[in-house]
Amino acid sequence: MKIKILIPVYNDWQSVFKVVDEINDLPNISEHEISILIVNDASNHDREDKVYNWHNLKSVKILNMSVNQGHTRCIATGLKYIYEKEDFDYVIPMDGDGEDRPEEIEDFVSQIKNSNEKPIVGERVKRSENLLFKFCYYIHKLITLFFTGHSIKFGNFTCLPKAVVEKLVQEKSTWNSFSGSLKKIQKDLIPIPSIRGVRYFGPSKMSFSNLLKHSLSIISVFRKTVLFRSALFIVVYILMIKSNASIITLIPLVLLLMMIYSISSLALRENIDEYNNSLKNIEDVINLK
Repeated sequence: MKIKILIPVYNDWQSVFKVVDEINDLPNISEHEISILIVNDASNHDREDKVYNWHNLKSVKILNMSVNQGHTRCIATGLKYIYEKEDFDYVIPMDGDGEDRPEEIEDFVSQIKNSNEKPIVGERVKRSENLLFKFCYYIHKLITLFFTGHSIKFGNFTCLPKAVVEKLVQEKSTWNSFSGSLKKIQKDLIPIPSIRGVRYFGPSKMSFSNLLKHSLSIISVFRKTVLFRSALFIVVYILMIKSNASIITLIPLVLLLMMIYSISSLALRENIDEYNNSLKNIEDVINLK
């Protein structure tokens, strides 16, 4: 099988090359044709220029973006580049900082033969953050389920057959939220357990503000369902509090209206024209192997 591993990076070259080294050293990696595509999101730190011995990898390329566009859009651009420029059977997007563990790639690959061309997703069964962050992440999943009707327990770390990649590059919401877009176009997913690893170098970039934006971006993909459910909630809630209305009882309605405004704003990021032209942002392509 021809498998492309897609890794976005911004400045964190030390981590991403450690990931590539670990992928190269996986015991059964030579059984398949594994290539790696690193999407450099216009980093302002230069990578170390040295020779690497990746004997088990077919190729390692770096797409250098001319303009910084963010993690999600780097994945979207990488998917489009692979679909239009590369020969492949599957794509595995993953983070390049160690939080997506390279050893779990073998779990994805072993599931392919039984997947029937369905996407395989890594559902988090264990996280490495502190208790407060874990609680907030749990609330994020509950809110997403309540307002969208979808339980989304996975992130970027997935294994995508070519037919699904084709759907993703034609879906405008991929430009805004990878996991939300995948759930939108493909209801039948195969989950496998995934443990969130510890970042190799430096603190995690998933702050509370980033988690909030991540959550709202996913929800915005399903905004029609969200608006319908929100309207029902508002009607029922008003009927419940009409005899006890106060500033305190109105707080949930204010928060809900703020959420609706936020997801409406984030939904504007879904721009199919920008996505179709995303490969024009590639400054150059470097072949490391």
